[in-house]
Amino acid sequence: MIATAAVPANGATTGGVAAGSEPAASPTTPVKPAAPAVPHAPITSRSARLTYTGPVYEKTASGQIVPYLPPEPLGQVSSATGGSSVAGVVTNTKPLLLVPGSRARYIKGFAAAPMAAPGAVQQVIWTANGIIGLPYIFGGGHASFQSPGYDCSGTVSFALHGAALLQTPEDSSEFETYGSHGIGRWVTIFSNPGHAYMDIAGLRLDTSAADDPSNQQGPRWRPLRRANAGYVVRHPSGY
Repeated sequence: MIATAAVPANGATTGGVAAGSEPAASPTTPVKPAAPAVPHAPITSRSARLTYTGPVYEKTASGQIVPYLPPEPLGQVSSATGGSSVAGVVTNTKPLLLVPGSRARYIKGFAAAPMAAPGAVQQVIWTANGIIGLPYIFGGGHASFQSPGYDCSGTVSFALHGAALLQTPEDSSEFETYGSHGIGRWVTIFSNPGHAYMDIAGLRLDTSAADDPSNQQGPRWRPLRRANAGYVVRHPSGY
């Protein structure tokens, strides 16, 4: 009698599945989850209100963060220490204002930088404070960063230069190719051949009074616009 090899049930030798066993799972390529959208400071607002009633601080020359002391009328000197006055009175130096959180705030004409912002973003804000209230001068801020007044792109150039984000002044057309494309995390520049302005951490730096009830011209902190149509959108790389 010749012995014969047993044939496995269900054709296992030809790729079948043995009784009682589960089919092998076919390999699959893992699907990577979509990268979350990078959050950014707001660039539009339906409201023109700039009111802020929260705490305000300032950064001293020694780097300390202390409560901000409001400005005092001319001829009065505070006996308190650790704070300085804003424009118009005890000193000509603008305080380096700070507020908690990630939004810049409007403080009596000037902007307080958010504590959560990078140092360069804070410096853009503090630099811009130095020219707030100066008159609009066509071409101002282009022959030199120092000027008795500024136009729209001269204002943007001055603020960026203070944070080492721009080496030479640019006009509004040149800002159409500045930095990186699109909305920035903290800073967004809107430009076309006729105008340029900049949103920084929720406030707008602009010489135009569009969407601003104050109707004042020249470098000012203003409410965000309701829309920014008609502009090329750029931002400083990394910000």
